[in-house]
Amino acid sequence: MGKSQRKREKIEKKYTWNLSYIYKNDKAFNDDFNKVSNEINQISLYKGKLVSSAKVLLEYLDLSCNLERKLYKLYYYTNLKHDQDTTNSKYQKLLGKVINLLNEYEKLDSYSNPELMSVEYSVIEKYYQDEPKLKEYKFLLENVYRFKKHILSKEVEKVITSLGKTLDNPSKTYEALNDSDMKFGFIKDENNQEVELTSSNYRNFLQSKNRNVRKNAFEQMLNKYGEFKNTISSTFSGNVEMLTTLAKLKNYDSSLEASLFDDNVDIKVYNNLIKTVSNNLDVIYKYFNLKKEFLKVDEFHLYDQYVDLVSNNSKEYSFEEGKKLVLEALSVLGDDYTNNLKKAFNERWIDVYNNVGKRSGAYSSGFYDTKPYILLNYENTLNDVSTLAHELGHSMHTYYSCLHNPYQYSHYKIFVAEVASTVNELLLNLHLLNKSNDKEEKKYILSNLMDLFKATLYRQTMFAEFEKNMHDKVEHGEVLTNEILCNEYYKLNLKYFGKDVVLDEAIKYEWARIPHFYYNFYVYKYSIGLSCACYIVDNILNHKKNALENYLKFLSSGGSDYPINELKIAGIDVTKKEVVESAIKMFDSFIDQFKELM
Repeated sequence: MGKSQRKREKIEKKYTWNLSYIYKNDKAFNDDFNKVSNEINQISLYKGKLVSSAKVLLEYLDLSCNLERKLYKLYYYTNLKHDQDTTNSKYQKLLGKVINLLNEYEKLDSYSNPELMSVEYSVIEKYYQDEPKLKEYKFLLENVYRFKKHILSKEVEKVITSLGKTLDNPSKTYEALNDSDMKFGFIKDENNQEVELTSSNYRNFLQSKNRNVRKNAFEQMLNKYGEFKNTISSTFSGNVEMLTTLAKLKNYDSSLEASLFDDNVDIKVYNNLIKTVSNNLDVIYKYFNLKKEFLKVDEFHLYDQYVDLVSNNSKEYSFEEGKKLVLEALSVLGDDYTNNLKKAFNERWIDVYNNVGKRSGAYSSGFYDTKPYILLNYENTLNDVSTLAHELGHSMHTYYSCLHNPYQYSHYKIFVAEVASTVNELLLNLHLLNKSNDKEEKKYILSNLMDLFKATLYRQTMFAEFEKNMHDKVEHGEVLTNEILCNEYYKLNLKYFGKDVVLDEAIKYEWARIPHFYYNFYVYKYSIGLSCACYIVDNILNHKKNALENYLKFLSSGGSDYPINELKIAGIDVTKKEVVESAIKMFDSFIDQFKELM
């Protein structure tokens, strides 16, 4: 193994990304930076007259798109340069300069939304007749005006804006407590060595083959949160009260509706997810029984659920092998997709190996005027091959979105962002399952897939249900004490784990360590994304009429419509239980396949 920690210049050029597509060199970047720095002031020319005529509004929209494109071109170049070697102070400085310029532009442009809102949408509709070219921005303007009934008077909005930092206080306090102040003590590892227990190594201890290590880590971590239950109850309830109060002020029926409004998602989607998963808990119970059987324990405890069913797959996959597997697996997406996918390798969109100072992890990053670049830290494992497929899913989504839309509609919402990446990941794993004759490799793939479904479909839905229940209580006048939070969370665990799993007392404190509860109804998107991906994969592999064609149309829709409507292009109605059920059926089939191999 080991492409790790070489100096960047020692890595073969073909394994590094080619950023010269953005700027040939730093001189070209600097020339553009100086030019754009002078140009951004032009946006102020429309202040006070933005909606005075159709012509003026069109000029403003054309200019703002043009300036935004130039600013983001600068941003992506410096950000990618910075991430390839974070120790390079030159690009740290350049990135800082670009971020300052972006902030400056946002300040100069801050008048535009309030000015737009100062007239009724009927005025804008009349402008479409006066200036037909303005219709190119129709969906963008419609989307802005959707918020009109939820925008208060200038004075009230000013007060809310000025209280911004204060309103963020609950989440900031929780962050400081969770990330900096809380210490979890020391614990004995499998080798009987004293090791400090931290949030980052907690999962490793839960995966230990030694049951005492798992149990001690579980109890020590969660009981420490129990010691801070009053403080964390205060930050949690403060955040819920802030969101419910703001929702009421801004004329929403609930904080859930307010949080989903940005994506124009009906709360039916959220409720349907919880209801469908709740009606299919027998599948997750079956999974826990499989784990119990595998571990050969009389009682299956919560701290037993993270033990891997299969030891790490030691088989190595070079990048060339990984590339070949991904191209084979994704060939079912047709010639057009495959030919465009090959560009990622031939045009060097991918920065493959680790080097000194390189940002950790993996991502896909790009926009209208760049390639959809991919950062990897490839180490020859099967997980790295899966990550390659995943990130290529994001990049191809970006590629198709930019290819088929004007700039203003090229950027898709987070709500649909994980669909394409998960489709690729599932196709790769299903391809490997069909192709492999190695029983251990198959078991390893199935084990990983089952973990993905347990964590994404069931655990995130449990979190989504907890979050909704707590907001409902506050909206009905209840006060969230630590007793209520602990008891309600314990009850939900009873529901999601079933009677065959021993529910350890310390689990009632687990809600206190979930930072996503401060992200305003975010977690359900993970479950919806996986469900949509399963539905698409099922339809494509079963050669359902127009399934592939519709999927490519979905990838090409960018941000030209609301996420729910874009998913309908791919034949998906997320208000219907069938979509979530397709993921549950796939999970169930993986459990059966694993049992056969055992």
